[in-house]
Amino acid sequence: MPEFEIQHITRYIYESPVRDSANQIILFPIKDAYQEVIKQELTITGNPHVDTHIDYYGNEVGSFTYSEPHMALIINSKIWVATKHRELPVNDIFPDQQWEDLKRLQFVVPYIDFLKQEYFVGLDELRAIVNHEKLNEYAPYQVVLRFCEYVYQNFEYIKGVTTVDTTLDEIWKLKAGVCQDFAHILMEMLRMVHIPARYVSGYICTSKSTGLRGIGATHAWAEAYIPDYGWLGIDPTNNCIANETHVRLAVGRNFSDCSPVKGVYKGSSNHKLEVAVSVDDENVLSNSDIQINEAHITNIISETPKNSYQRYMEIMQQQQQQ
Repeated sequence: MPEFEIQHITRYIYESPVRDSANQIILFPIKDAYQEVIKQELTITGNPHVDTHIDYYGNEVGSFTYSEPHMALIINSKIWVATKHRELPVNDIFPDQQWEDLKRLQFVVPYIDFLKQEYFVGLDELRAIVNHEKLNEYAPYQVVLRFCEYVYQNFEYIKGVTTVDTTLDEIWKLKAGVCQDFAHILMEMLRMVHIPARYVSGYICTSKSTGLRGIGATHAWAEAYIPDYGWLGIDPTNNCIANETHVRLAVGRNFSDCSPVKGVYKGSSNHKLEVAVSVDDENVLSNSDIQINEAHITNIISETPKNSYQRYMEIMQQQQQQ
């Protein structure tokens, strides 16, 4: 059973004192049969009280307000997580029966939300590709793997070409983006063939030598519902199954349901935002001080005044899955 120590730091630095910083955080890992949270330490500047609740999708969500004037706000989450390998689906059920089972989910809660498609101009073009890739004799599990490989092979992984508000039309035209874009395209393909698909936010916990994209940052992938199996994690950014090396923070319809940190404040819009993620899988529970690799820190410096909506979008963009 692999164990990981993960530190996720979000730091806001303001040019002048600000106040009434109200924030929502989704930094509490999912707890289930395949993921155990051994311990979590959450420290926030000013030690505000954090109220938590479980949202509609089963995620633990925290909210807090830091009212006092401050020049910086740091949210430091350390988690120790143990994961368990999940056996993969088998194809010993007749495909026709599985597809019939999926059709019956179209009007069943909670699958309805994970079957809704987003309209975009390239929809017909994508549907033609989906129809070509989905061979009738294939079981849903095989189709999921084919769609995942298609996204991996036909979209280029380039940081900075998209933001959280980039539309599917733009992603489709660019044929490029980061992991959240890969996940959104894959989910659209799966939903076209009545396979419920949901967005997942979390971390990849493996050595850099594996060459996987998304190490050292928050990551995103998709989960597809397979009859008689359940939710299967699938990572189109790396063309792999998301299993014991993928630590899940939240699930939802899309990125907006799973953003790790977002909030607003009163004061100057000029600020700097830094986010860093570090993973240690060798000395779990023995080393409380994780060194932050500066190569993993992204800065946003506001040079001109911005309204509250623009500040909100900057915060959302910074939390974009890499």
